[in-house]
Amino acid sequence: MVNGNRESSTQKVLNIGKDFVREFTDKVAVEEPMEIRLVYPDSGGYSTEAVTTLMRTPGEDFELAAGFLYTEGVLDSYDAIADINYCVGENGFQEFNMVNVTITSKQQAHFHNVDRSFYTSSGCGVCGTRTIEGLREKYERGGALDLDESYPLLGEEQIFELPDKLREMQSLFDTTGGVHAAGLFDGEGTLIDIKEDVGRHNAVDKVIGSQLRRYRMPLSEYVLVVSSRASYDIVQKAIRARVPFVVAVGAPSSLAIDLSARYGLTMVGFARGNSFNVYAGHGRIRIPGQ
Repeated sequence: MVNGNRESSTQKVLNIGKDFVREFTDKVAVEEPMEIRLVYPDSGGYSTEAVTTLMRTPGEDFELAAGFLYTEGVLDSYDAIADINYCVGENGFQEFNMVNVTITSKQQAHFHNVDRSFYTSSGCGVCGTRTIEGLREKYERGGALDLDESYPLLGEEQIFELPDKLREMQSLFDTTGGVHAAGLFDGEGTLIDIKEDVGRHNAVDKVIGSQLRRYRMPLSEYVLVVSSRASYDIVQKAIRARVPFVVAVGAPSSLAIDLSARYGLTMVGFARGNSFNVYAGHGRIRIPGQ
């Protein structure tokens, strides 16, 4: 039980094999909708505006809300947030699938960045909804997005170890086998934070939101490791948080590679066992013999 919600549930399963049929109970990852609403002072009272509905695994919902609003460019810093809480329904009980984010003023929110009626599935996030140029126009208010290419600097052995270190801490995956993970590591390969969710982009938002709420931004000295493929939405969230280095267990998409190269992010994919592919940002990797 986390924040009043379940991360996993027990289901009856019929298992059919070549020479057998058996029934057993299994743990599966919970997927539920969560609506994020902005609340702001207005004419002596408060107004509320719905921003998005996410399909997510319950747990660390406030981190998810903060991370989403930040990585999508709706809010520029945690200072804009006065409070985050669950909505209280007419019956007086908390609605754990509805999060109110109270901001200090309406002017703190960039509502023009909510460029569609957001409905974010657990599968694909906001893939394909923005161009690379649109990313620059959307986020570039306080300076260039281009990342400093001087750090962190990792050797091959360090990169080999990162996916295994992430996997060792995936407790919900051990239980359900049905969630993705995102982990934040420092330049020495030490795990700083890990989040799990049915949506890979949600896991990233939870990690970023957790650091945002601790006032640890920007994340320019860290490495983001994801247990999934690296899609465009994961890369754009990393760039928004100033994460310069992404390691994915799976493959990167072409747009993720283009975006990484455009803004100076190191993109590593297929990090499995004792090999990995480098698609962009080679300068942050100590290459053997060079």
